[in-house]
Amino acid sequence: MTDLTVHRFRGGDGVALAWREVGEGRPLVLLHGLMGSGAQMADGPGRAIAEQGYRVILPDLRGHGDSGRPHDPARYPPDILADDGLALIDHLRLDDYHLGGYSLGGKLVLRLLARGARPTGAVVGGQGLDALDAETDRTPGYRRVLTAIADGATFEPGSAEAMTAGWIAQAGVDARAIAYLLDSFVATPKDALRQVPTPTLIVAGHGDTRSASAGELAGLLPNGRLVLIPGDHLGAIGAPEFVDAVVDFLG
Repeated sequence: MTDLTVHRFRGGDGVALAWREVGEGRPLVLLHGLMGSGAQMADGPGRAIAEQGYRVILPDLRGHGDSGRPHDPARYPPDILADDGLALIDHLRLDDYHLGGYSLGGKLVLRLLARGARPTGAVVGGQGLDALDAETDRTPGYRRVLTAIADGATFEPGSAEAMTAGWIAQAGVDARAIAYLLDSFVATPKDALRQVPTPTLIVAGHGDTRSASAGELAGLLPNGRLVLIPGDHLGAIGAPEFVDAVVDFLG
């Protein structure tokens, strides 16, 4: 696990939010996936991208990692992750910077672009058209398991729910906080993306079910580009081709 220094600032509502950094050069804010962390992203593609001449900024999203995990649903209003992301960009006084993310992080990149963030380049990893929806067909399952864990429920040994619960426990996820966070997601209108001038890379694994509509997602953006790489949703971010695609695109 990474030993990078944890930096902190407060979001607009006072919740403490954390980030890490690695490397020097043009800033790249790189956002992790659901139930992940900035530390995991650092130990994945973060360091490899930094070695190519980037200052990689790795936030812990609200409810994750070293950021605040309040057990108060009022702390998870609609679009709070985009609010936090814009607050971090402002806190760091970023101007000429890149923005990227994988899975939930990619969904959040789209929200930030729709909300007016204007990085020099953007990367949306592991996403297709359903990233525009507030909820996908995966969300109810996550919510059900997270809520059950938070309430102390157990699952039938060997069931899919038991396997998911075991992974969540091993990852140190705060089930209550993430369950609340799921309710904060909002839809991104297609027309909002059609107004985004930022060059944007959509990158997904060949074996990721989301890749079936990744080309349509890229087509919504005036300067969108699609690259498919080896791997499924979990594996593609660890493939060297992911780093190659990001670095080649951002230049």
